[in-house]
Amino acid sequence: MVDLEQYLPILIFLFIAVVLSTAFVFLPMGVSRLTGAHAPDAEKLSEYECGFPAFDDARSQFDVRFYLVAISFLLFDLEASFLFPWAVSLDITGWTGWISMVIFLLILAIGLAYEWKMGALDWD
Repeated sequence: MVDLEQYLPILIFLFIAVVLSTAFVFLPMGVSRLTGAHAPDAEKLSEYECGFPAFDDARSQFDVRFYLVAISFLLFDLEASFLFPWAVSLDITGWTGWISMVIFLLILAIGLAYEWKMGALDWD
């Protein structure tokens, strides 16, 4: 025979988790309805992420600068992910690790300077 009392803490934890997650989802929606922050207008419904209408022709052309900014973001995001393990293991890698990271950062700095000079970061 299984003793069901040992599952009571798990059920209490699941109940509390469901209540809290439901509150975090629906409470902000209810507060916005009550305070009137949900009133849509043309400014709120305009495009703000990518700069062009989201529900338009799929074959429409748009500026290549969107891709350049996205690639730059990924590049420097990866740089940050390489810097953390390097900083933690610097006492193990020693001067070899330090010099290799300086070379890596110089290459990234040269790439950023090239992007800046070519105008990839200018937004008209």
